[in-house]
Parts: sequence; structure tokens; C-alpha cells
Amino acid sequence: QVQLVESGGGLVQASGSLRLSCAASGRTLSPYGMAWFRQAPGKEREFVAAITSSGSMRDYADSVKGRFTISRDNAKNTVFLQMNSLKTEDTAVYYCAAGRAGWVTRRGTTYDTWGQGTQVTVSS
Repeated sequence: QVQLVESGGGLVQASGSLRLSCAASGRTLSPYGMAWFRQAPGKEREFVAAITSSGSMRDYADSVKGRFTISRDNAKNTVFLQMNSLKTEDTAVYYCAAGRAGWVTRRGTTYDTWGQGTQVTVSS
């Protein structure tokens, strides 16, 4: 079973940038489809971005398209989320998720393993 630990969250001003990391242990990440989700206070968890096991396909929520970039370094067993032009509405806890099937969807049920999350707060 793979374990996931997110890092890189914090407090940033609007229009700033952050880079989140999701480090895996216990098993190589290379066969897994990976995704980022987020949950703001009082709201449901929502899909942010995903990348297939090969890295050949990426998907983004409309709200982050053109601002966020998901990538992976299988040699380092790590997935990244580069977040630029941050907005106050991006404030949330961000979760990394891994799916053994290798493909990705926008549904949380696709993913078998979740990290504990990292807080991102964007101030105006």
C-alpha cells in the first residue's frame, strides 16, 4: 500500500504562487494515476487536477485551467501541483490521491489512497 504526504501549503497573497508536493512511500508511484482535490470550509471536496501514470494525459478543473500545472517525477516518487495567479477562492485544504488503475477521472471514488492534506490560504 502506498502512503502519501502532501507539503508546500501555506499563506500567500492573491496573485502569488505556491508549489505543492505529494511524496509517496511504501510503493513506487509509477503505475498510479494521480490527482489533486481540494476542500474549502463548508464546501464539498472538488477535483482540481489529475495526471495519468505515464504522464501523457492531464486534466484540470475549469476553475484552475491555465493557472495550475500538475506534474510527476516517478524517479523521485513525487507528484507536484504548481499553482500560479492564486485567488482567494483557491483557499482550501489540498489533498493528493492515488489510483491503482493508472487512469484518472474527476471522481474521488477512482482513487484508492489519500494523503492527509495541506492547507493553502490565499489572502486578498
